[in-house]
Amino acid sequence: MKAKLEAYIERFREVEQLVAEPDIHKDPSRYKSLMQEHAHLGEIAESYRRYTELTEQLEQARALLEDEQDHELQEMARQEVKQLERDIERLEHELKLLLIPKDPLDHKNTIMEIRAGTGGDEASLFAADLYRMYSRYAESKGWKTEIMSASETEVGGYKEIVLSISGQQIFGNLKFESGVHRVQRVPTTESGGRIHTSAVTVAVLPEAEDTDVQLNPEDLRIDVFRSSGPGGQSVNTTDSAVRITHEPSGLVVSCQDEKSQHKNKAKALRILKARLYEIEEQKKQQERASARKSQIGSGDRSERIRTYNFPQNRVSDHRINLTLHKLDNVIQGSLDELIEALKLSEQEQLLHSQTA
Repeated sequence: MKAKLEAYIERFREVEQLVAEPDIHKDPSRYKSLMQEHAHLGEIAESYRRYTELTEQLEQARALLEDEQDHELQEMARQEVKQLERDIERLEHELKLLLIPKDPLDHKNTIMEIRAGTGGDEASLFAADLYRMYSRYAESKGWKTEIMSASETEVGGYKEIVLSISGQQIFGNLKFESGVHRVQRVPTTESGGRIHTSAVTVAVLPEAEDTDVQLNPEDLRIDVFRSSGPGGQSVNTTDSAVRITHEPSGLVVSCQDEKSQHKNKAKALRILKARLYEIEEQKKQQERASARKSQIGSGDRSERIRTYNFPQNRVSDHRINLTLHKLDNVIQGSLDELIEALKLSEQEQLLHSQTA
């Protein structure tokens, strides 16, 4: 591990020199990539610096143990050795986790699609709850959210809502949210007080950059129509809504939230590119199937990942057997404990697969 760490430190010094070059800003894409690498390598460098510092302190403390003349000093040294050994063990584990290759998609911005599943109106209301939950979580992180497309229901929920989230390390934090989210609660329309179970599907897609997906205009069929609201009533007098069909794949994307046809088309193209990019990434992951199985979940949208039980104020993530009795906080956007546990579990599994 020491040789690998020293190689990372050497690369960290190289990257520091590269980002300091005056012409680097002329290539924004390369500059962004180098800054992301610099941040990751800087974390490794700092942990390794601390590790080296503690190992030197440990050697000094062990040397004091050999002083048989000063028993009080020996006892102090013995306590220090125990503490330093614990700290070093913790840092060694931290360094091993940092050396696990990063998912190249983690830094990507994200397009999140939330769709009501089984449960009718109650599912649409829960879709709205999840939208607010993720929006508040994004706000707490300083991320920017934008609604790309929304299909509202007459009860104030969503059949589907698509939003983009941009900022730092978005996909790396949200990628485990893909799947079926199940809710158990008494609907407002239930007069008998019976608990109903509904489901909402969440898909988290890494947003494609222009260099990631090339669209051939001849492959696209673009239709325009008038926007409609809940119940199907028209909400616009012009044909501003846009539907794009990618004929080779059969993917269809519609956007009608903007009054401008041009803006709706731009949003629809962003969603289409993200979906096509996800398909390509899924193919790559299938080629690495054995590695993929060591990770949490498969990203399969049919996989039930979490249950939100309102009567018991309980949220359970079924992939890592984690249950928290703080649903009231989670639904308000306090997702850090869940997300950090999922990230740590994946790191532990990847570490185990590397050492097995």
